[in-house]
Amino acid sequence: MEPDTVHEHALFINSTMTSLYEMIISIPGSHLVISYIKNAYQNDPFRIALELFLVFFAIKYMLSKKYKPNDNNVVLTEKEIDELVEEWQPEPLAPKLSSYDRFNLEKTPTIIGAQSAKAKVAGHTKPLMNLATSNFLNLVSSDAIRQKAIATLKNYGVGSCGPPGFYGTIDVHMELEKDIARFLGTDDAIIYAQGFSTISSVIPAFAKRGDYLVVDDGINFAVQKGVQISRSIVRFYKHNDMEDLERVLGEIQREHIAHKKRLTRRFIVSEGLFSNFGDIAHLDRLVEIKKKYKYRLILDESQSIGVIGQHGKGLTDLFQVDAKEVDMIIGSLSNAICGSGGFCAGSVEIVDHQRLSGSAYCFSASMPAMLAVSASEAFKIIDQQPGLLKELSERTISFRQTLAHKSLDPYIYLESPELDAPSPFFHIRVKENYLAVHTQDNETEVPREAEERLLQDVVDECAYQGVLVTRAKYVVDQERDCPKPSIKICITTGLTKKESDKAAGIVKSAIVKVFSKWRK
Repeated sequence: MEPDTVHEHALFINSTMTSLYEMIISIPGSHLVISYIKNAYQNDPFRIALELFLVFFAIKYMLSKKYKPNDNNVVLTEKEIDELVEEWQPEPLAPKLSSYDRFNLEKTPTIIGAQSAKAKVAGHTKPLMNLATSNFLNLVSSDAIRQKAIATLKNYGVGSCGPPGFYGTIDVHMELEKDIARFLGTDDAIIYAQGFSTISSVIPAFAKRGDYLVVDDGINFAVQKGVQISRSIVRFYKHNDMEDLERVLGEIQREHIAHKKRLTRRFIVSEGLFSNFGDIAHLDRLVEIKKKYKYRLILDESQSIGVIGQHGKGLTDLFQVDAKEVDMIIGSLSNAICGSGGFCAGSVEIVDHQRLSGSAYCFSASMPAMLAVSASEAFKIIDQQPGLLKELSERTISFRQTLAHKSLDPYIYLESPELDAPSPFFHIRVKENYLAVHTQDNETEVPREAEERLLQDVVDECAYQGVLVTRAKYVVDQERDCPKPSIKICITTGLTKKESDKAAGIVKSAIVKVFSKWRK
């Protein structure tokens, strides 16, 4: 290329760039952009390269062909569509029942008419003495509660049709909360519409991710769910073992000192009366330990409220511990209290926090007014008739003595085994020695289902002889450590002393009859 031609091209490029620069400069604010590019290039040339790449990528993306998800669909003829529709089989709405599931459904008794200490059961001509429900004080048959419930039903209707925090709270709900706080000796209380969701809502309301929950490994399923939902750091200690509890708390303390971890909320979680075992927590030791290590105590008294202690106030009554020493007392109103729902009692701050943070309180319709009144009346009856608790204790001891007979030693054991244990219910479980000598040729141990069927045979024999009892039911697949199969016996004052002793004799004879013939 000749020099003149090169010179002309250079002049053209120079003039073009000058014109372009002048045009850019004429744009308002352009000098700021140019200054930014110069400074950025001098200080961080990699940044300019990255930004240019992103600009070119954006331009390419905007100009590229748009992708449509249905572009590659296969077009079917009407005949092919009809054939596919005929061949399609919908998935079942529920999984097919196993033989064990069907067995459980078939063996579920149906109560005819009102619940009572002598229940009418489908398939039986005469009423059965009812030892299968938590009607410990026979408040189900209280005429005073019935009349109050009827009057409330006529006045308020059935449901509240709204959550407590909006328009579901009425005067009878507030009265019940005051009655619970007064009965237990706490500053305040809050009620929930469902018993199961009470504890599983209270725990996550206070314990969050990073907090510590030190939990008895014998807790029931509802408490397990509350612990799981909280997403806290969970440490378990051996069931009702205070020495192991101290060991776990000591380990946590040493970890925090060694790693200089931040301070978080910490709770000890236990049942008062364990529903899976029938034994009592050592509340005096729990309070002592929680003070020593500076933890808060969450106590589930669902099984013990109304039946434990001289006045039926639960473990604080039994151990003579001030209820304010327990940070949260949680309980169900659907057991001895013969109502529905649950409660949490504690300080004013503890209760107020739940009115905004308790999921089951905020997002569930409030308790029906007639059930709130029934629970309030039940607390008054327990207060006014302390003889009911003494009567219940005597019936329980007598029943236990009958089942502690040496003729049952080869077959079963009671949990808890103490004759004077304050619990109004207990579990009958099969001895390991008995199961060990009754394994079949292809078994290393007796399967759980076979053990359940053995106990169901006892239940059926008891019903045949006039006593209604039931196997304890567990969500086996979801339990952390599922308890052994058992028959749960619930004592009630609705039966006379003579009837209760007769029922104990029937249960005893049914065990001997069924166990002596099993797998022979």
